[in-house]
Amino acid sequence: MSPDAVLHARGKVRDVYEAGPDRLLIVATDRISAFDWVLPSGIPDKGRVLTQLSRFWFEYFRNVPNHLISCEVDDFDLPRAIDRSPLVGRSMLVRKTSVVPIECVVRGYLSGSAWSEYQKTGTVCGIELPTGLKESDKLPGAVFTPATKAEQGLHDENISYDDMCARVGRELAKQHTDAPSCRSHVLVLSRCRSGSRSRADSGCTASPDLPGPRRSRLPPIDE
Repeated sequence: MSPDAVLHARGKVRDVYEAGPDRLLIVATDRISAFDWVLPSGIPDKGRVLTQLSRFWFEYFRNVPNHLISCEVDDFDLPRAIDRSPLVGRSMLVRKTSVVPIECVVRGYLSGSAWSEYQKTGTVCGIELPTGLKESDKLPGAVFTPATKAEQGLHDENISYDDMCARVGRELAKQHTDAPSCRSHVLVLSRCRSGSRSRADSGCTASPDLPGPRRSRLPPIDE
């Protein structure tokens, strides 16, 4: 980006720039984030792939409110000095929102950190599960298991729903707890993680990563 661009925030993968009083420009870089660390080398065009995945899911779930305005560079009101060509395919113009500091995780199968917790306590995020389950067993129903949204270099931690309420308020937490089905006709979502943002005038909105491979485990349904 041009030196004239005002950096609003920098995440593990995305850079966020000011784009007006109530708008932001999100640019997906080619940086790699693994286990909460940014690795020194990137993958060419990774940011473009990530942005197009986000665009697909926003369009697929168009009935779910989100902050996306446009992915078309010609729609961006940018200073003349900024070269738009590097932004093509990897940037989104969005409404300015406040991040809800919670990872919203919906699980249909017992895997990952949920399996580790279950082995120790028989619960996941304070939710009691049937005894005798094995790793990757299908759960009786979709389970909402929130986690903290940690800063770079720190790990997200599973928390209970009551802890989530204490952190963000019961009303805001309630808006996140409609757990969708974790089974479709062609894929199994063994675990789906999504962030969210809020606006004073429109409540919760979905954030850039919806059910894609970066945030979900997607084994084929016949496996």
